[in-house]
Amino acid sequence: MPVSESDPKVADVRARLEAARAASASPPDKAAAKLAQQGKLYVRDRIALLVDEGSFVEDGRYANALAKGLPADGVVTGRGTVDGRPVIVIANDPTVKAGSWGSRTVEKIVRATEMALREELPVFWFVDSAGARITDQVEMFPGRRGAGRIFHNQVALSGKVPQICCLFGPSAAGGAYIPSFTDLLIMVEGNASMYLGSPRMAEMVVGEKVSLEEMGGARMHCTVSGVGDILAADDTEAIELAKLYFSYVPQNWRSPLPSYAGESPSAPLTRASVPERESQPFDVHEVIDGLVDDDSFFEIKALFAAELVVGFGRMDGETVGIVANNSMVKGGVLFTDSADKAARFIWLCDAYSIPLIYLADVPGFMIGSEVERGGIIRHGAKMVSAVSSATVPQFCVVVRKAYGAGLYAMGGPGFGPDATIALPTARIAVMGPEAAVNAVYANKIAEVEAAEGAEARDAFVAARRAEYEEDVDLERLAADLVIDHIVEPEDLRAELLHRLRYAAGRDRAFATKRRGIPPV
Repeated sequence: MPVSESDPKVADVRARLEAARAASASPPDKAAAKLAQQGKLYVRDRIALLVDEGSFVEDGRYANALAKGLPADGVVTGRGTVDGRPVIVIANDPTVKAGSWGSRTVEKIVRATEMALREELPVFWFVDSAGARITDQVEMFPGRRGAGRIFHNQVALSGKVPQICCLFGPSAAGGAYIPSFTDLLIMVEGNASMYLGSPRMAEMVVGEKVSLEEMGGARMHCTVSGVGDILAADDTEAIELAKLYFSYVPQNWRSPLPSYAGESPSAPLTRASVPERESQPFDVHEVIDGLVDDDSFFEIKALFAAELVVGFGRMDGETVGIVANNSMVKGGVLFTDSADKAARFIWLCDAYSIPLIYLADVPGFMIGSEVERGGIIRHGAKMVSAVSSATVPQFCVVVRKAYGAGLYAMGGPGFGPDATIALPTARIAVMGPEAAVNAVYANKIAEVEAAEGAEARDAFVAARRAEYEEDVDLERLAADLVIDHIVEPEDLRAELLHRLRYAAGRDRAFATKRRGIPPV
């Protein structure tokens, strides 16, 4: 076969393409040194840790190839598989103008999200970006396919497919909304940050002098604002946590949940697991670990509003969502932050058909002028709204006390759970005996004390308290069908497993309307 003559133009194209490909294959030496100093991985190394070997197919690698110093225009997009499951990956390259966005950067991200919408594929967001390039603002900011389209598509994806974000560096200005629209936000301590205005801008505009860490650092967002869900030590841990979270959720809203071989709990529940005196605090993680398969509890927002514990676990290999009051922190009282934390987690579980188990040990919502000014009623209503509208199987387990609106917020009988189960330590009432007696008999108590002395007062209070406790006796509540069953702690896991299997085919309808108007 004759050898064809080479065409100089083709050779030139090949050479330029090879140079462009090489430019985006690895960072320049100076950029690599900066990554190493920051303890960061290169964008392609991050993706390699996420996806199955050899599975990644990239789109738009030659974006903006004609411009010098903008390989792939600062973002890597494509698809691959994670543990055999197809996903979309969108990853900023911080070595290219600090991961900033140009017009082609935005177009690549929009196309990737459109692909996710068409095929209902999960999206992994690897964010490390200084935000928009001001020089490109007209091309990338205001138009129909500008940056706003990314947020529009994220909202359309919400509840349709899992969106998981690892924040490795900054996420500045409008770009900070990308992580906030995802289902899970993992932030790398010391490197990750989110802010609408930089510390320099805050000083110029509002006269506030503040450090980046104080304003929008990873630890602040995971402990104070609640924007972050999990704090990671480095890039590798963040990616491993993202993959672990993915193992609990389905491919999309239509898909079944992942299923694994069941295991026994790390330590089974016993009657000693739950203190009988309701005033004695204990760590509810012990109850959770006694219910779920060994080492399977994946906690979300562990550092934020810790009086309420939320997360995924596996029971006999199947995913469940846990919402639990933790009396070790602030007595397990519900605050505005814990109500927000619960509502979002319940919405997440409902979106992906994950059954919910509520472990109630709650004295109610916090009272006082500070929380009232902070909107405790509105935030509490948000949590109750989430519980009410969830159509997945739900089980209310009254571990100890469930007082006042705390019972409602924890999926009590009035909210149609598949079952309300109580331990023998359970108490259900409008309020605790001491508070109730004082509320009803305050004047009478004062009269008895004034007329007969402290001893008579104490006897009167004890008698009224005994009456109150008899009125809300656990056996009476069971006899009146307020609760469906009473079990010992050692039998609770088996009871829940049976009921979870039976509830799997429940109707998912709630109400016929366009949408609710939640109190947010």
